Amino acid sequence: MNKNVLIVVPAYNEGKSITAVIEEIRQKIPEYDFVVVSDGSSDDTVAICRNLNVSVLDLPVNLGLSGAFGCGMKYAYEKGYDTVVQIDGDGQHDPVFVLDMVKKMAETDCNIVIGSRYLENTKPTTKLRGFGGKIITVLIKVKTGVTIKDPTSGMRLYDRKVIEMFQKDDFCEPEPHTLAYLLKNGFKIEEIPVTLRTRESGKSYLNGIKATRYMFRVCLSIILV
Repeated sequence: MNKNVLIVVPAYNEGKSITAVIEEIRQKIPEYDFVVVSDGSSDDTVAICRNLNVSVLDLPVNLGLSGAFGCGMKYAYEKGYDTVVQIDGDGQHDPVFVLDMVKKMAETDCNIVIGSRYLENTKPTTKLRGFGGKIITVLIKVKTGVTIKDPTSGMRLYDRKVIEMFQKDDFCEPEPHTLAYLLKNGFKIEEIPVTLRTRESGKSYLNGIKATRYMFRVCLSIILV
């Protein structure tokens, strides 16, 4: 067991994509352990993971991304892992970039590495998503003095200090306001360029009115941080 890096894969009804995600992780970064957190999935996500001999945390109810990832961070904390990488279970994230993220953390001694979609002028998938991301970037800049190009990226690498913060501080979530909070507390964040693939199946945590509520809550949290 490699205690250096744990890949945490939150998954909500990702039965159609989780096999490909698991196989790609095993092929491209076989040196790292990983765990799938099934967030109250009602499809065959858990059964697929077990058939593939994958470690899976089967949550009995849907907690949302923050709750699911929080369970993954608690698992990493209790098992003694040094770092955690968040990868979505929908196949949008290419795990090959994990190698560059780990390298970046080693070179810069930072606490978080974000896989950024916008460092190389990549356009957002929708105008609304791009506009929302820019607002969050500006708010974080105003509050902390640090510019984060892609604060809503779901691909992040966290070191042991951040893993411990997730255990003792309820404010910590895999969300942009946590980035602002950690920056205010002296943590260092770096970004590397990554590419995002198109979701082919499964259900997004954010859709419709949930996206609007998400933006309001995140922006308010950053302002109050």
